[in-house]
Amino acid sequence: MSENQVKTIGVLTSGGDAPGMNAAVRSVVRTALAHGLKVKGIRRGYTGLLEEDIIDMSSRTVADTIQHGGTILFTARCPEFMTEEGQAKGAEICRKHGIDGMVVIGGDGSFRGARALANRGINAIGVPGTIDLDIACTDYTIGFDTAVNTAMEAIDKVRDTSTSHERCSIIEVMGRTAGHIALWCGIATGAEDVLTVERYDYNEQEIINHIIEKRKSGKTHHIIINAEGIGDSHGMAKRIEAATGVSTRATIIGHIQRGGSPTCKDRVYASAMGCKAVEVLCEGKTNRIIAYKYGKFIDLDLEEALAMKKDLDPFLYEMQKKLAVM
Repeated sequence: MSENQVKTIGVLTSGGDAPGMNAAVRSVVRTALAHGLKVKGIRRGYTGLLEEDIIDMSSRTVADTIQHGGTILFTARCPEFMTEEGQAKGAEICRKHGIDGMVVIGGDGSFRGARALANRGINAIGVPGTIDLDIACTDYTIGFDTAVNTAMEAIDKVRDTSTSHERCSIIEVMGRTAGHIALWCGIATGAEDVLTVERYDYNEQEIINHIIEKRKSGKTHHIIINAEGIGDSHGMAKRIEAATGVSTRATIIGHIQRGGSPTCKDRVYASAMGCKAVEVLCEGKTNRIIAYKYGKFIDLDLEEALAMKKDLDPFLYEMQKKLAVM
């Protein structure tokens, strides 16, 4: 191993938890050990880094973790690390503990922290872990597949009772600033309307007209998938019922979408991303993000990745509208 390569890797999970994070942590630890490196786990994200909540990790530390949701390293948000002082302190703590390479698993905010460490001499690699699928440079983010399947199964159950009672159901899924979960769930469950932060124009009358039109054509139930960023599902239900006379209920699926055992895809892809992150560090690279693009796991410049903007897939969005026509 050459002098410019890392000898000790730190790994942390930051921001919202996502199923598959444990698979990524496990892969980072075991790949690093296979390369003869030491690994230190930083608990509770950047908060734990600043508080020096740092543990040595071995192969046994991550045994029997791949099947569990959440993150064994815990996670937290850290306003202090958004400051110059906090970032400088974090880099110094890394040096104090011999950490010369860092793998950060999280979303955009977490990657800004990774960039701050890289700019202060700590080789840093970002791994996209977010159920929202809102990292522009990658076609996959850890946790999305599990979250969207959890939501889909819940929506299927609500549809059963909605059909039995001939009612309209508004089902709110997660997605504060991104509508990918809503769009995918809308397609997968055959929803009549999908409301996303990227596309919804808040024309409630159009939805009301759609429900009335469907009723006239013989449709006995109506499913509306509403993204968290739009919200007001209960208020919307009351207004729609008053305007249409159709019994309308709102269901907010909530944080159940963050938990649960990760799907096979989330376990395999998260493992691949964790492994790739260590290999990129071993190549002497820094300020990179691991991405899945065009069927391959690649690394990209973190600065460029943070500058990218992600929209809904236009083909999927238009397809959903076509398929919702009875």
